[in-house]
Amino acid sequence: MKIIVVMPAYNAARTIEKTYRDIPAGSVSDIVLGDDCSTDNTVEIARRLGLRVLKTEQNVGYGGNQKMLYREALARGADVIVMLHPDWQYDATKIPELVAPILRGEKDLMMGSRLLGGKDGTLAGGMPLYKYISNRFLSFVEERSFGLHLSEYHSGFRAYSRRVLTSIPFERFSNDFVFDTEVLSGVAAVGLFAGEIAVPCRYFPEASEINFRRSLIYGLATLWVCVKHFFRKQLPA
Repeated sequence: MKIIVVMPAYNAARTIEKTYRDIPAGSVSDIVLGDDCSTDNTVEIARRLGLRVLKTEQNVGYGGNQKMLYREALARGADVIVMLHPDWQYDATKIPELVAPILRGEKDLMMGSRLLGGKDGTLAGGMPLYKYISNRFLSFVEERSFGLHLSEYHSGFRAYSRRVLTSIPFERFSNDFVFDTEVLSGVAAVGLFAGEIAVPCRYFPEASEINFRRSLIYGLATLWVCVKHFFRKQLPA
């Protein structure tokens, strides 16, 4: 089974090497970094590490970056695609545990859940209180809407079977941060199976963060996806 790690990056120069070093040797077939017009030396560091690098010609957003990476992973024959934020917030040493249920054919999607890990994955790891509260609230609403039996719906560490990305029209989804939510709505709409493992999380000054305003916009967009899914039971447009 071919496992490809994709990392959507924007100004990740301070953390990309630490993230890469945590990926267990021999656990994946390839690693592809998508650079969305970074203004630092993310690309130079990634290439020095031997990573395959894709660059956008203009800033296409978090969702647009992922679309580029998923097209590449599918074209390279990936059986499992691991999406990992390159900001060193998530424990990449858990990749083998994350993909194991997919490799066994038990799950189509696996999430690395900070909430499942209790305080080690959230407040003790430095998660801001407002983000913890909003994550809990949004995940509660999404669980009621999508019914995927997940404790967290907002992880930047997740794995998809090839079947997921060939069954949902991800190219139609948003280019912004709500892309991740639309993917989960799509997974629920086509009846695929999801699971999760507990992962610790690190919050520190060098880690990427979206500001409160962007977080608020993201939260409202997430709720709108839930409303559309709950009442229409269809793939997000």
